[in-house]
This record gives sequence, C-alpha cells and structure tokens, in this order.
Amino acid sequence: MDFQTFMLGLGETIGMTVISTFLAYIVGLPLGVLLNITSKTGIKPNRYINISLGILVNILRSIPCLLLIIILIPLNSSIFGRATGRWFTMIIPLFFASFAYVARVVEQSLSEVDYGEVEAAKSMGASSFQIIVKVMLRESVPSLILGGAVTMVTLLGYTSFAFDFGAGGLISQAYSVYRSNPVNYLQKKEIWIILVLIVVVVQVIQEIGLVSAKKIDKRKKLK
Repeated sequence: MDFQTFMLGLGETIGMTVISTFLAYIVGLPLGVLLNITSKTGIKPNRYINISLGILVNILRSIPCLLLIIILIPLNSSIFGRATGRWFTMIIPLFFASFAYVARVVEQSLSEVDYGEVEAAKSMGASSFQIIVKVMLRESVPSLILGGAVTMVTLLGYTSFAFDFGAGGLISQAYSVYRSNPVNYLQKKEIWIILVLIVVVVQVIQEIGLVSAKKIDKRKKLK
C-alpha cells in the first residue's frame, strides 16, 4: 500500500464515522429528550410514551450492527442505487445502529442536570420548551459533548464491518492485509501503520471532546 491508499482509507473511515454520528444525533437527540421529559421524574411525565419509546430504543440497541447492515440492504439500494461496495453505503446502517444508543446517552446527560434549576425556571413562568432548551440542554452540553466523542469512537469500531461489504476504510484495509498474508501478516508494515492511524484518530476525537467539554464547563462555572 502507498501513502495515497492509506489516506483514502483514513478519509473513508472519518467520513463513515462523522456523517453517521451527525445523523444519529439528529434523531437521537430529540428522542433522548422525549425519554427524559416523559419519565416519572421528567417535566412532562407520560408513562405510555416513555414505555413505547423505551421499547423501541431497547430493540434497536439489541440488534447487532452486522445484522442491521444485512436487513438494510434494500433501503441502501433504494437510496444510493447500490447496497454495498462504497464507503457511503455504510452510513445508513451505522446511523440505525447508533441513534438509539445516542438517545440513551442524551437521556442520561439530561438526568444529570440539577433539578433545582428546572424548578427555578418553572417558578419564573418558563414554558416546557424554554426549560428544555435554555436549562436542560444548556446545562448538559459538556456531558453531551463527551457522549458524542464516545459515540464517534464506537462507530469508528463499527466501520470494521465495511470489509464484509467492500465498503473500504482503514480497518477493512487491515483485514485485507491479513487475508492476503494469513501466516506472516504481523510482519507487514501496513498493519502497524493502520494501527497507528486508528489510535491517532481515536485520541484526537477523545481529546477534542474532553477539551471542548472542559472549556464549556469552565465558562458555566465562571458565570
């Protein structure tokens, strides 16, 4: 493999991870908010909505990513005109594999908000929407950022399934090296280059999340 091949794999891995995480939060964030506010201790308790959403989230979280990819082949074909063979065909399966997880992360982050602040906002006549946006989401931003970083790292690991569908990525490249050299693959420098690149990407994601969360948390404390 040459430099260009490694960079192509890196770009495909980042593309699959970032886009699927973004889409997962578009659906998972409001879903997590609904799970939180409709719970017994939420600002709008609703047993039926909470149980229904909880069952949906738990079912989706229990389906393995590889099985989701297989189930979603028809959907991929209708959206992209092909089911496999390119990195972007992994986006839809990764999205379905992660938005339920994101919903639980958001639900947990919101539950960490001091309920006293919610009560104070209520006493000042704030609407439910204002409480959610200006109190709950605002106060939980550091936790949400850290949760986003964890989600991205998890999805990066899921890109390993891209090999089975010819969808590219760094982990897929590593498996290709193993398949072509099953006896002495650990002596191939490509394996170690890919390993270093994956570790660097994970560390960058985690560091950006940690630094961003600390900065925002510090601003909140200063206020």
